[in-house]
Amino acid sequence: MNTPESTVNPAGFTKYKVIMVALAAIIPVAVAILYFLPGVFVIPGLDVKMLPAVNAVLNSLTAMFLVIGYSFIRRKNVAGHRAMMGLAFLLGSVFLLSYVAYHSQVPSTKFGGEGIIKGIYYFILITHILLAAITVGLVLFTLYFALTEQFQKHRRIARWTYPVWLYVSVTGVIVYFMIKPYYL
Repeated sequence: MNTPESTVNPAGFTKYKVIMVALAAIIPVAVAILYFLPGVFVIPGLDVKMLPAVNAVLNSLTAMFLVIGYSFIRRKNVAGHRAMMGLAFLLGSVFLLSYVAYHSQVPSTKFGGEGIIKGIYYFILITHILLAAITVGLVLFTLYFALTEQFQKHRRIARWTYPVWLYVSVTGVIVYFMIKPYYL
């Protein structure tokens, strides 16, 4: 049977798979380097004070587009789904660039809360960080399968990508508001 998925030559996209695997590994490592070695890539005079707030807005919008995109595909509106997921991917990419720019210039802010709120904050932060590292690869492969019209594989991985990406986007905003009082 000649379905759209069978007419695509996945072997022809091997170089893109290699690039995505490399990005899925390199991006979390680069972010970890920025976290553990703050100030390594400082650009004198670069003002990044407003980037945490910008990042919170980008994460909020990403979450919004993810939810709208999900609702579109549930109603079989493929064009709407594609548009919303494209916007979520674009905003997520801009967020990542902004996040790296900020953390390349400023050491991580320490949370100053005490008691139960401190435990809640660190639980959210740690799960956010671990899942954010995984999200990069999930998003890239979900996008790859959509672009190469391997829709069965796309659906299979999207079932994992969507909730993880949504969690990371929402918890990114929560972490921002929890740590905002402690920014210098």
